[in-house]
Amino acid sequence: MTLDARALTPAAIVDELDRYIVGQKAAKRAVAIALRNRWRRQQVEGHLRDEIAPKNIIMIGPTGVGKTEIARRLARLASAPFIKVEASKFTEVGYVGRDVDSIVRDLMEVSIKLIRDEESVKVRPKAREAAEERLLDLLLPRRATSFHDRPPDDGRALAAASDEGATREKLRLKLREGKLDDREVEVEITEESSPFLQIFGGQGVEEMGLGGLKDMLGSIGRRTRRRKMKIPQALTALAEQEIDKLIDQDFVVREAISRAENHGMVFLDEIDKIATRSDGRHGPDVSREGVQRDLLPIVEGSTVVTKYGAVRTDHVLFIAAGAFHSSKPSDLIPELQGRFPIRVELDPLTGDDFVRILTEPRNALVVQYQAMLATEGIVVEFDDESIREIAAIAAEVNSSTHNIGARRLHTVMERLLDELLFSAPDIGPQTIKITRQYVADRLRALLAKEDLANYIL
Repeated sequence: MTLDARALTPAAIVDELDRYIVGQKAAKRAVAIALRNRWRRQQVEGHLRDEIAPKNIIMIGPTGVGKTEIARRLARLASAPFIKVEASKFTEVGYVGRDVDSIVRDLMEVSIKLIRDEESVKVRPKAREAAEERLLDLLLPRRATSFHDRPPDDGRALAAASDEGATREKLRLKLREGKLDDREVEVEITEESSPFLQIFGGQGVEEMGLGGLKDMLGSIGRRTRRRKMKIPQALTALAEQEIDKLIDQDFVVREAISRAENHGMVFLDEIDKIATRSDGRHGPDVSREGVQRDLLPIVEGSTVVTKYGAVRTDHVLFIAAGAFHSSKPSDLIPELQGRFPIRVELDPLTGDDFVRILTEPRNALVVQYQAMLATEGIVVEFDDESIREIAAIAAEVNSSTHNIGARRLHTVMERLLDELLFSAPDIGPQTIKITRQYVADRLRALLAKEDLANYIL
């Protein structure tokens, strides 16, 4: 769901986040204010607008408590370009590895896709019609005529054209009714054929420090080839080609740069992994402080050249996150700390939180499993006691082994429904009631094991 910009009040943002994320009120308030401030900045006139910088945020909390989900849902709510990157994957300049400029290049790719998708919705009906005409030309080629062709005086040419038109309309009707879906046609498609990029892959090129070379080679080596495919697939492929023709690519690039610069969000995960620890220990290969200093210009505001043009990061919102078990936010270099003025601490999840996570969000885990098994004709009903038992077991396993937060619910649910998920196609449509005893019989025995990690990881 995307709300109108004016309707994106902090209270409305928090309400929408509450639909998917349980608890964490402080973090939700912080990101809601940050998002509203972006709208407020756009309303400011004159030179002062450029002077208002985003207030970047550091989220502090253990894994699996909702840090990433809050940022992702926020970006989706605002239709903003969003990427998640792990700070620990970047390396100091001079080492082989991903450079920090790739953050902006990746953000631009997301922004381009976002704008293109929005424009595609506008032109898709017209593109579909054009694709249909092209497909009919493949199924019923038009009669070729030349300059020397002379229409006979008896009107037979007019009758033949009329018959051809009638046949074409009959074929169009069959196409729309799906009566031609089993037929194959030969369609021209464009595909990547650059051996260099195919061998190393996009990520590999970045890690070799050749991100700029990848941008230059992006449009080189594409080739057109003919492929046979079924009518539905051919119609989709032709519609995509028509969409590319109808979309104003220059507008897409301009709008994508503007959207990335003014509304882009970057989620910097594992920021604690590049903090210089108080005990003075450093990573095995690269200096954590060096990576921080390389990140600093991007966060402070700089210009990065991409294949789409120069992109400024002055007003990109950065949300950093980390568990900070063995380090503190104050272990980051002072300059980087200054660029993250807002710090919020997320609460560890309890058994009661797990109960709410299983049932309250729109995409609740219980609802997901019910929907999947419903495709096999199986109705799964969970009573309240079974939900509480699942939550209690997940909380107990988290306290006994590594605390992975809400992610533990995925492993517990998968273990609980393992037999049902496996045998669902064979047992036929029926209703399965999940009770507290059902949960206890399948999961409580695992709690008696000394090494739980071997069973519920």
